[in-house]
Amino acid sequence: MSTTVPNPGTSAGERTELTPLFHVVLLDDNDHTYDYVVEMLERLFCMSSSDAFQHAVEVDTAGRTIVITCEQPAAEFARDQIHGYGADWRMPRSKGSMSAVLEPAPAT
Repeated sequence: MSTTVPNPGTSAGERTELTPLFHVVLLDDNDHTYDYVVEMLERLFCMSSSDAFQHAVEVDTAGRTIVITCEQPAAEFARDQIHGYGADWRMPRSKGSMSAVLEPAPAT
């Protein structure tokens, strides 16, 4: 079961329709530097340097990190932004962007 948020526009007397949420999960690789991850997260998700660095550490040590949780259209857009960010110019072997996937957020 996925986490849901109330659908706006319903009154108290109406049955509330729920919208599922999705995690955007950044996946680790060996072709991008910490600086790349921090820069990307700051630019794409307006994260602070401190938060972005914590995500860089988590993706490096755990192999993945959840960068945002939102409704599916926004999550797909966020994933596509990560995929389109480009190679890490600091590493000659970096040939493209990092990978990210969508996962349904668990119910809370």
